[in-house]
Amino acid sequence: MKYNELKNEPREKLEIELGEQLNALISASHALNVRAATKFDSSLQPAAFHIVRWLYSYGPTNAATLAESTAMDRSSVSRLVKQLQTLGYVNREASPNDGREIVLSLTEYGQQKIIDALKEKESVFYERLSEWKDAELHDFIQMLRHFNGFN
Repeated sequence: MKYNELKNEPREKLEIELGEQLNALISASHALNVRAATKFDSSLQPAAFHIVRWLYSYGPTNAATLAESTAMDRSSVSRLVKQLQTLGYVNREASPNDGREIVLSLTEYGQQKIIDALKEKESVFYERLSEWKDAELHDFIQMLRHFNGFN
């Protein structure tokens, strides 16, 4: 017997409730990203913070990969990277593999600024999890991995 049959709730209602909770999570995460972006540098658009955040998480890359990975057009990425470079957050260097390709990476200053900005965001989520038992956190991580297709 399935869970929804035990609870006498139609699957559709459960799926709607899941959608509501996912929307709440995405909205809360977006709001925290905007706050972290402001803490990083209030003179920049949140999209620039998204680029810095991606470089921090995944490391050096070229503009084409960065544009594809962040779902931004190449001209926007180019403009934002120029701003980030001017402010000392991003380096542009020739690729060691192909001197014609430009590799983008965070400067040491950019790395420190992103770490500082992310501390506030992370503290909100950590606070929410502080009362959870390790087993609950483990199960939640496993469910998210499965949902995200990483199993």
